[in-house]
Amino acid sequence: MQDVPFYVSLTFILTTILTLFLFIRATNPPKVIIFGLILWLALQCYLAYSGFYLEVSTQPFRFLLAAPPALLLILGVFFYKRGRAWIKTLSLKTLTLLHIVRVPVEIVLYWFFVYKMLPELMTFSGRNFDILAGITAPIIYYLVFWRKVLDKRGLLVWNIVCLCLLLSIIFNAILSVPIPIQQFAFNQPNVAILHFPLVWLPTFVVPVVLFSHFVAIYRLSVQKILK
Repeated sequence: MQDVPFYVSLTFILTTILTLFLFIRATNPPKVIIFGLILWLALQCYLAYSGFYLEVSTQPFRFLLAAPPALLLILGVFFYKRGRAWIKTLSLKTLTLLHIVRVPVEIVLYWFFVYKMLPELMTFSGRNFDILAGITAPIIYYLVFWRKVLDKRGLLVWNIVCLCLLLSIIFNAILSVPIPIQQFAFNQPNVAILHFPLVWLPTFVVPVVLFSHFVAIYRLSVQKILK
């Protein structure tokens, strides 16, 4: 993306690294999983740099190799008994704090809109209010886990509301990509996610944020203790 300043890409790369760090802190996975995550990020970087995702006329859509595998893995964790047992060991504290990454993500999306690689509807000046989740995340973290003036019902409601915000922007983002199902932003489509580094948004950052919400909602629904 030659027309985009380096600081824009660097900001998102650092945001992705922060997401990975907080996810590892929250889940404490074995080294093989960490290696797998890094390998997945490297693969997406290679595919984006090679222009693989830029061919949008082929069927099935090449972008099916991006986000869907991560989303299927998330669903698989919840379907298996061992997966659900593992979910109950994760740190809700860190998973709540992880949502702060949504602030720099939204800033980067706005920059990409300015440089005409994203539609305005995907930014906080359009239809995207997801930045509110990132802004409120440290407040919720403080009120629930430090001050303890907000109980698990408040944390549950916050997670549900923020999940809805995320699903809304995912819906708008998908229908703004220049593929046959495009419904929005024909004058300025969502092409940034087909390039590096923003390809990491649908392939890693969004799945991790979704997973964090799913874990929190599941945990708060079946457990009485906040951890």
